[in-house]
Amino acid sequence: MTDALSKLLSTRDWLMADGATGTNLFNMGLESGEPPEFWNTDKPDNIRTLYRGAVEAGSDIFLTNTFGGNAARLKLHNAQGRVRELNRIGAALGREIADASGRTVVVAGSVGPTGEIMAPMGSLTHELAVEIFHEQAEGLKEGGADVLWIETISAPEEFRAAAEAAALAGMPWCGTMSFDTAGRTMMGVTSADLAQLVEKLPNPPIAYGANCGVGASDLMRTVLGFFAQGSERPVIAKGNAGIPRYQDGAIHYDGTPELMAEYAVLARDAGVRIIGGCCGTMPEHLRAMRAALESRPKGPRPTLEDISSKLGAFSSASDGTGGCGHDHGAPRRERRRSR
Repeated sequence: MTDALSKLLSTRDWLMADGATGTNLFNMGLESGEPPEFWNTDKPDNIRTLYRGAVEAGSDIFLTNTFGGNAARLKLHNAQGRVRELNRIGAALGREIADASGRTVVVAGSVGPTGEIMAPMGSLTHELAVEIFHEQAEGLKEGGADVLWIETISAPEEFRAAAEAAALAGMPWCGTMSFDTAGRTMMGVTSADLAQLVEKLPNPPIAYGANCGVGASDLMRTVLGFFAQGSERPVIAKGNAGIPRYQDGAIHYDGTPELMAEYAVLARDAGVRIIGGCCGTMPEHLRAMRAALESRPKGPRPTLEDISSKLGAFSSASDGTGGCGHDHGAPRRERRRSR
């Protein structure tokens, strides 16, 4: 237990993670289609502002601006040769802000999906995926990231490849999937599948969970699915600030700071150890979350009814598992895709 995140988890019942990266950067002027990672070198003060906003709002953990910083993603911008540089600087800027905070703040090196389909359905082999993730991990390690934060993954094969890359880099890691398709990931993974997958890995993560997806209600239902498997590993919840809506030529999230405060308390009461926000979550949401977590006493684990009444209706009748008491009597679903 030598890494910063494990040490912090050992002293606290819950930790607060950060909010959105993209939403905050778009508000600073990032153009649609522009790689956010380029700002690590081109507009470092904006990235410092992003990180500082989370820390000042009370986050114990923040993610680096490196979500799309792998060679497969950067190749779309002819920047596949800049992987180590962009990740190193993204992490180094984070290290600077964390070290100046006056308290323990964990710098989590964000590692997003490759955007490719894994073999045998697609052309990305396990070996190549490991190589892609390993290159990014080494850049984040060089920049001083405390932990790798593998996020928004849909396929179990890609999750395994990223885990292997973390081991090659000698880095502790956390991993989250995005459950956005009637309680499943885009590639058909359920909450039960992920809870079982992490325990079978040669180097399991410090913590695992769900991020992004549809809205806070659905994400909380997924979280209950992890606990239904008897999972004792720390669970992560990083829900979107409400539901995305297209308005005036842009995506807006309807979640208020008050709604995200309710979500944070429900997550804590469910047993979640690392609580943050994803798309649409701004510093004002984080401040409300932190205040609620610190001031409101812990309650019993919420029911599905508690969640839907406080956060809004679920987007689907099923949580995708076809059982374990979370489907409201819906018939068992056949898998839509092979895994």
